[in-house]
Amino acid sequence: MKLSPRTLTAIAKTLCGDEVSSRYRSGPNLVEFFNNHGSNDEYSYRGGFPTRWVYAKEKLTQLNGKGEMSLMLADAFSPAEFIECEGLDKVLEHVNKYLVFDGYEIKTDGKKTWVIEHGEKSIVIESPSKDLREDDGQFVDEQIEKAERKIAEGDYDGAITNARSLVEAVLVSIERDFDPNAKAYDGSLPRLYKRIQKHLNISPDRDDVSESLKQVLSGLTSIVNGVSSIRNKMSDSHAQSYKPSKHHARLTLNCAKVFVEFVLATKQYQGK
Repeated sequence: MKLSPRTLTAIAKTLCGDEVSSRYRSGPNLVEFFNNHGSNDEYSYRGGFPTRWVYAKEKLTQLNGKGEMSLMLADAFSPAEFIECEGLDKVLEHVNKYLVFDGYEIKTDGKKTWVIEHGEKSIVIESPSKDLREDDGQFVDEQIEKAERKIAEGDYDGAITNARSLVEAVLVSIERDFDPNAKAYDGSLPRLYKRIQKHLNISPDRDDVSESLKQVLSGLTSIVNGVSSIRNKMSDSHAQSYKPSKHHARLTLNCAKVFVEFVLATKQYQGK
């Protein structure tokens, strides 16, 4: 995460409480804060400590371009840091005015804070929750939000896990609508999708669809198999350790979103 000098200055002053109605951090507070993010400083009570925002900018400059920067920002502007200081929304609005020119934005849900990168292409779909039962819909929305947050935080394993949970939740909900007495989900995502294919009449083996559409429908099967197998590979302690990269996590989540949107649209089209 690389930020411009102007943005670093704005964040440094905001961290100190010198801009907008942000939380005030003393010299010792700043030293403790940055020590939690890789520094090893001691505050001198005998004088000689630099101006607080100058010290903060120096520390930010050392973190600039490193993955720790996004974690530090999420920590600095966490709602927990503003329990006794109202105005987190205004503080984030102020900081984001600078971050947007670097391609970033800080977001919060009231409990956690994370950084998103606007340069990334995240597929936006209409909220799936409106087509699901209330409890299922809430869970699905949570999986999308958690996956996006984990990608921003660098937890790519976790993001892929949430992508799979997203697909599972939607398919299980659809099956219950077609068959209230359906057996409990046994953990096999490919088997679950085969049953859903029959309910929605989207099997690529149909004779009444064109070859091109069959290829598209086969692609949906590949998405399900891929989302299932990549997660299983990550959890297999006997296999060679697999660590997905950021673009792998983004691809998996985007595929899951496209898949979910299609099966829900198909279900809605059938009036079920």
